[in-house]
Amino acid sequence: MKITVVGAGAVGATCADNIARMELAEELVLLDIREGFAEGKALDICQTSSLSGFDTRVIGVTNDYSKTANSNVVVITSGIPRKPGMTREELIGTNARIVEDVCKNLLKHSPDAIVVVISNPMDTMTYLALKSTGLPKHRIIGMGGILDSSRFKTYLQKELNCSQNDLHAVVIGGHGDTTMIPLTRLATINGTPVSNLLSDEKLKQVAADTMVGGATLTKLLGTSAWYAPGAAGAALVASIIRNQKKVFPCCVYLEGEYGQTDICMGVPVVIGKDGWESIIDYKLNEEEQAAFNKSAEAVRSMNKVLETLVTA
Repeated sequence: MKITVVGAGAVGATCADNIARMELAEELVLLDIREGFAEGKALDICQTSSLSGFDTRVIGVTNDYSKTANSNVVVITSGIPRKPGMTREELIGTNARIVEDVCKNLLKHSPDAIVVVISNPMDTMTYLALKSTGLPKHRIIGMGGILDSSRFKTYLQKELNCSQNDLHAVVIGGHGDTTMIPLTRLATINGTPVSNLLSDEKLKQVAADTMVGGATLTKLLGTSAWYAPGAAGAALVASIIRNQKKVFPCCVYLEGEYGQTDICMGVPVVIGKDGWESIIDYKLNEEEQAAFNKSAEAVRSMNKVLETLVTA
């Protein structure tokens, strides 16, 4: 097995580190456009091999996509974060060109790869990856909902003083502060609804904290988070490589599911060796469906910016 991670920044390098430690592939390629940067990160990871007990061969390369040839899975973390004064349109425009170029170069050498998108704005970048490559929809997966759900569980754990591993809690919808939907009604702890243990007020606060989870970390750290996003990306890759058939909330292409078409959004899907295999219908109630529809409107608004871009 061979895996490529594009972008050796904090998220990409953390994702690569997790993949190496989990021994998901014999060879892991870390690629970046900055001269020597991926090579340095790869060497640093390699130097933990004997300490952590893994044998994954990690290779760093500077913009040489030939070294990524025959990858089974490629993870795209490339792009720039939004900077002060930068409009949403400018961010999408810049990252869209980066993601489209990365996809074309990757698939030139690995035409059968499954593509995992982490780059932001993730819903729009996943949609772009699908439309620009023409790949079957099952081979394009946006990671966002896995990360959002892990944050949801963290805030529930703080209120319940329990193990996060006993919690089942899912976030669907768009991967954004105002578009994600923590499904508090369906959250459980070992089969017991958390609504039996927490007040409506507490659940609303947990949902609100979850929705600004990324912004909270950015405020605390002065930059975007990387440990949880990197781990979330690796967990998704693991379910693909090991054919685990895990149900993860991921950004995938909808064709009528959850009442939406021609859009990539977070819904629960089964993840296996061929990518995402099927969508699970959670039977949303009226309020949840209305929230999902509103989220879809916001995602479509961002997707429209793609129509103004002139791509090569």
